[in-house]
Amino acid sequence: MSNYGILLLSKIIDNNDISALDRHNVTEAHFNTDAERKAYRFIRDYATTNRGQAPSYASVTEECPGFFYTPQVGESYGFLTRKLMNDSADAQFSEFVNNGELARLFESNRDDMPTFLDTLTERLEAIKLRTDVREKVGTDLKNDTAKFLSEYERRKAGESFRIWRSKFSAIGEYVSGNLYTIFGKSGRGKSVIALEDAIYAASQGANVLIWAMEMGWYEVLVRIYVSLSGESGITTAHLNGVDMSAGFDSRDVRLGQLNDEFEGAFRTFVGQLNEIIPGNITVRAVDDEDFGNRTLRALEADITMTKADYVVIDPFYFLDYEANTSKTAGGDAANTSMLLRRLAGRKSVVAIAITQAEETTPTEDDEGERELELPNRKDVKKTKSLLEDASLLIGVDSAYKQGRALVGVFKGRDGGEGNTSEILYMPQYGVVKEAETGANAITEFNF
Repeated sequence: MSNYGILLLSKIIDNNDISALDRHNVTEAHFNTDAERKAYRFIRDYATTNRGQAPSYASVTEECPGFFYTPQVGESYGFLTRKLMNDSADAQFSEFVNNGELARLFESNRDDMPTFLDTLTERLEAIKLRTDVREKVGTDLKNDTAKFLSEYERRKAGESFRIWRSKFSAIGEYVSGNLYTIFGKSGRGKSVIALEDAIYAASQGANVLIWAMEMGWYEVLVRIYVSLSGESGITTAHLNGVDMSAGFDSRDVRLGQLNDEFEGAFRTFVGQLNEIIPGNITVRAVDDEDFGNRTLRALEADITMTKADYVVIDPFYFLDYEANTSKTAGGDAANTSMLLRRLAGRKSVVAIAITQAEETTPTEDDEGERELELPNRKDVKKTKSLLEDASLLIGVDSAYKQGRALVGVFKGRDGGEGNTSEILYMPQYGVVKEAETGANAITEFNF
């Protein structure tokens, strides 16, 4: 093993530059000998009690037997740190192999190679993260102008980030790289609203990935086909005495009971999907045999394979949560939310996380019908981190029998808080759209 640890610490002593350890993210664990680790601790402790000053080389060699100070080291901190990290990674990998851990991991997962490879990847990535070299901090206002202008050109060309319009004016738009949270009480249309906007994104050319962890693939595709047929006006539906363009009856499609005329029209419609929708939608559903791994690592792999721009996680709390590194109640869900936010940014996708709201007592009008009422932001269930990590917090409520729904924004980093959209809500016929206002409004709905 080389002595780059000694060279690095010697240079720090000569330059009286303790901050070099922090600038390059060097810790005690990166040194491979007891003498180097002892010298590192002594230098750190000395600086703590002496206003950040480094000790003399004489003090270090006196206190740390086996540390052989080398004067006038000419190599840069970056070079020395890269060499140190390389040696540390070498030592960590060798220990992983030589102490039998790799063999034990292989033997315990011999009949489940995907799990073995996932775990192996995690261990290797952990070594990589511990030995990454940090050359600089952040983006420099004066010296990184070329970087800024390059990103500007990418955005100008639509290559860096994308904006996908929402079907509902209260939401406005989704911007790639961000996490969005949709919440509502059980059975109040969260999945329907999320799916409608996912389909709308695909109609704008997005590659959409849906992780449907409560529904089977056939049910999800029924909803998609019926929604698209509703936009095309395949049939006519009636609500409160008003006729409106609608799609196939989802119940008939779900049960395979379309009459001959509608079945022929449905087959023709499905055959025209390439002309109807410019983008695409990939569904991973609860009944997929190969959908056992629901970690964020698996989600990232699916995003890469499908080249997804827009991702729906339905629901968030059915993910395989990340480890609770904070050791606090609910820390596993909070950590998963934080890492999902990072994943959205790293992969430059729109990520829609669906979760529940706390159940409350419904209110009724004078005629005994339940009044539509958006949930409160404080009622986000499973983890409040979804509220904090989201660019928009979107509430949903619906009344199926009334053919009505509400969509509202409770938190918007760029504004929009308090915006509400009133929705015509007949998802069984593919009618989920914003109610018209003004002269064209349908007054019969009494919104």
